[in-house]
Amino acid sequence: MSKQAYKFRLYPTRKQGVVLTRTLDLCRELYNAALQERRDAYRMVGKCINYYDQANQLPDIKDIREEYRDIHSQVLQDVLRKAHKAYEAFFARCKRGDTPGYPRFKGRNQFDSFMFPQSGFSLTHDNRICLSKVGTIKVKMHREIKGTIKTCTIKREGDSWFVVFACEVESFPLEESLEAVGIDLGLVHFATLSTGETIENPRYYRKAEKKLERLQQTLAHKKPSSTRRCKAVKQVAKAHRKVANQRKDFLHKASRQLINSYGLVVFEDLQPANMRKRPKPKQDDQGNYVPNGAAAKGGLNKSIADAGWAMFQQFCNYKAASAGREVLFVNPNFTSQACSGCGMVKKKQLSERWHSCECGTELDRDHNAALNILALGRSVQAAQAS
Repeated sequence: MSKQAYKFRLYPTRKQGVVLTRTLDLCRELYNAALQERRDAYRMVGKCINYYDQANQLPDIKDIREEYRDIHSQVLQDVLRKAHKAYEAFFARCKRGDTPGYPRFKGRNQFDSFMFPQSGFSLTHDNRICLSKVGTIKVKMHREIKGTIKTCTIKREGDSWFVVFACEVESFPLEESLEAVGIDLGLVHFATLSTGETIENPRYYRKAEKKLERLQQTLAHKKPSSTRRCKAVKQVAKAHRKVANQRKDFLHKASRQLINSYGLVVFEDLQPANMRKRPKPKQDDQGNYVPNGAAAKGGLNKSIADAGWAMFQQFCNYKAASAGREVLFVNPNFTSQACSGCGMVKKKQLSERWHSCECGTELDRDHNAALNILALGRSVQAAQAS
């Protein structure tokens, strides 16, 4: 069994939209109150409050605040469970020695979903979803739901509402394939395969950059807290959401095509977050700051974020798990510098796009890297098998 999420657009009436927004605001208020109670209890008496301590207070909260009676009990329990998980993650980061990041209070635009973890929802035959204490809402069922529905999450994105069903789906492996491919992710081409094929980089953010710049300038000229500023904020958010949806659609289709075609897919074990870090400031002997290439690096960072390498690898990974395929990650050191023909390492600048070796190997730099990645993947696979 594997887990899969199905996301559908909701079309609530105006009255239902008010109820959903009110439910979201009350859930956010409860979440912030749960964080505050934990913080005060530890600061004043040194006591750590857990999920069960707070969940047992829900009946008393409903007696004091009658508006919470209009929300399904399991929705409120899940909000408290979110607060508990936030503290668990905080303590885990402290234990690992990472930057802790203490749990924060959520503002109106930072809390955008609530969940029915077990019950309180049902689907009707006429493409509607019935939510407890909310009503029956029209939903756009653009594909069939497979498996058993476990949870139902109601999410707000801008002015739109969505429902996300988390399902347990039985895996159906694809036919066994002995084909293997190494993939070099880049910016000139989104991906170069060891077969010599390329997947072109759509550059959705770059294409929308002028429109986003214009919208941001319009937003900057609006008066704070004005109605026009609120409308401008929604337009900027909508434009960014469109870019994100385009990128995600492209990555889903590209990853599905690869997993359907190859039994083994090999990637470099890249760390895109580290690759996008700002360059450190440089100083000369007198202590004066000198150019460090930050402007050029900033443009490169934007292109790396626009490509979505990490998301693409994640999509390939989970699709391979359900299809019975294998995805491997290998050390990226010298994959672009080493010759795929003889193995000799020859240093090349990033601007050099053609690989030429004394052994007679002549091919595109990214194609050469993809062949090296595939060879490393086969060696890792052989080591795992032995």
